[in-house]
Amino acid sequence: MAEAKIISGNLIRNQIVEELKERINCLKNNGIIPTLAIIQIGNNEASNAYIRNKIRLSEKLNTITLLKKYEETITENELIKVIQDLNNDDKINGIILQLPIPKHINEEKIINLISPNKDVDCFHTVNVGKLWTAKKNNILIQPCTPCGIIEMIKRSNIDLESKNVVIVGRSNIVGKPLAALFLLENSTVTICHSKTKNLQEVCKKADILVSAIGKAKFITTDFVSANQVVIDVGMNVDENNKLCGDVDFENVKNIVQYISPVPGGVGPMTVMILLKNLLTVTEETFKAKEV
Repeated sequence: MAEAKIISGNLIRNQIVEELKERINCLKNNGIIPTLAIIQIGNNEASNAYIRNKIRLSEKLNTITLLKKYEETITENELIKVIQDLNNDDKINGIILQLPIPKHINEEKIINLISPNKDVDCFHTVNVGKLWTAKKNNILIQPCTPCGIIEMIKRSNIDLESKNVVIVGRSNIVGKPLAALFLLENSTVTICHSKTKNLQEVCKKADILVSAIGKAKFITTDFVSANQVVIDVGMNVDENNKLCGDVDFENVKNIVQYISPVPGGVGPMTVMILLKNLLTVTEETFKAKEV
């Protein structure tokens, strides 16, 4: 069998960048530049890399990204004040809290202090609720990684309707919201986790298999079958200290029909959707002022 077709997140990201430029120029003609505030606590190297990617893409799109960086000793009350100030700043259109944060700060509490209208990560309970209750074309912003995955698949001309989707991983950031988005596309969804029995057999039956468990090369040829679409969300380090995904890419690509690589797959899409969400909430604010 021929090698799988590669679903390139880099390529699809570049397509979306071109699509967004006209919308951004329209805002600029009205004196508005979409502005994102990133709150970072500490100096986590993975977070640093992710933030650099956000800033780089922001510059490419001619939007503004402001990095608000604080020491790990910041108190919860001090962080609350930071978020309140950003919520009340009309020049700030989107806010994200870069995870992880120190354990002495209540993550759920802080995330839910961010205004739902500026929550471009789509982590606020209000936005999560809208995701699970809205109709397909009535969701203002979508969670970044899950939305990026859906975009990758659809822009590869792969139909999602009636497809059997298996997601390995049930996190609030990827697994659960991704299931909601697949359901909106009329897919049939199974979420697997550490307690799932016969995991290999469940995965083999999927038309679309998504791995988001954070275990290097966990998905081997024993988990896949011919004609599958395999999306790898993992960002891990292998035995040679080299970046890799959850999927044993080199061997699995010889069996399945489509596969996304790591790096260059889901990662670029996550950053792209974040900026797309920023643009969307900025446009909504502009429309509200016009009324």
